[in-house]
Amino acid sequence: MARVAYIEEQDHPDLAPLVARIKAERGKLLDLYKVLLHSPAVMEGWLGLFTAIRQKTKLAGRYRELAILRVAVLNGADYEYQAHLPFALKEGATQEQIDALKSWQVSPAFDAPERAVLAYTDTMTKQVQVPDELFAEVRKHFDTQDLVELTATIAGYNLVSRFLEAMQVHHQS
Repeated sequence: MARVAYIEEQDHPDLAPLVARIKAERGKLLDLYKVLLHSPAVMEGWLGLFTAIRQKTKLAGRYRELAILRVAVLNGADYEYQAHLPFALKEGATQEQIDALKSWQVSPAFDAPERAVLAYTDTMTKQVQVPDELFAEVRKHFDTQDLVELTATIAGYNLVSRFLEAMQVHHQS
């Protein structure tokens, strides 16, 4: 159970337009959103940011989802990990890659761009500051728009995992 009560839509008719938007953009009202709805302004901003990251960027979905899963692994965010497994597979990540995420550095399952994404994800998540050498390696594989989108994805999903874990929102079966 989360550290704050879930907002149930039937108990908050004033939130009906926002709940309708969530369902339209996400398909259903997940427990994460039931917590975020305690602050409608934050929920609206969250939707805007993560709709942009997930649905309006040109960064290949395989890279996005590998980065998201790696953030979840590093931060121990099972909700985030479980939620993104189907997206990762749909976007072209293989089961072998998913199984190797915890020790990707020693796995042959990843090509050079994927390895750059995972190294960048690790560094952004654990050290925050990215050395010039690593950034240059990532830049070899991605144009400027992709770099911005990849960086926003990694930063954004660190926000997601930290929020989920601090509020103890757990994966729904």
